[in-house]
Amino acid sequence: MSEQDAAEEARTSDDGDADGEVDIEDAPEDVDTDEIDLDDVAGEADEDLVERVAESDPEEIARELAALRSQTETLEAEAEVLEDKLKRKQAEFQNYKKRMDKRREEEKQRATEDLVSRVLDVRDNLERALEQDEDTDIRGGVESTLRQLDDVLDAENVDVIDPDPGEDVDPNVHQVLANVESEEEPGAIADVHRPGYEMADKVLREAQVTVSKEE
Repeated sequence: MSEQDAAEEARTSDDGDADGEVDIEDAPEDVDTDEIDLDDVAGEADEDLVERVAESDPEEIARELAALRSQTETLEAEAEVLEDKLKRKQAEFQNYKKRMDKRREEEKQRATEDLVSRVLDVRDNLERALEQDEDTDIRGGVESTLRQLDDVLDAENVDVIDPDPGEDVDPNVHQVLANVESEEEPGAIADVHRPGYEMADKVLREAQVTVSKEE
């Protein structure tokens, strides 16, 4: 091949790429690119496009476009309906949550009011006991009032934390006030200064205890 022929072939190849008609590098691996006529391929593609356009029915195309528009409008309408439903569900959930919070608060308040009412009865009994004459033995009345108070606490599932001397110290329910000399084993509870209380496995108040000194 002469230098002129090589230059002409290179020019022809560059022009095809620049026009965006056909890029021979895009040909499948099993195609012999040496046998491809780029001008013929481009011409056939243009002819196919012109033929398809010429054979199309304008009314059919118009119907297809109208159908597509109708489908789009239907989908948009359905999307709006779903969005409205979602907003309503969110609003209903928020209202439900507010109602439940209010109901829990009311139930808590009623439970507290009921407990206070029963404790007031205990207080009335203590006050009546103190109103007795000085020479009157009020021990029986006080013991009876204490039992009444214990019944109220028991009804509320309140348990007393009152360990016996000699038991091991449990830091979860016991508060050590001091280390004292005692007959108990070193590190064991020597005495209970004030009992504690727990309710539903929750410590309301730790029991205050003293502990036997280590030797």
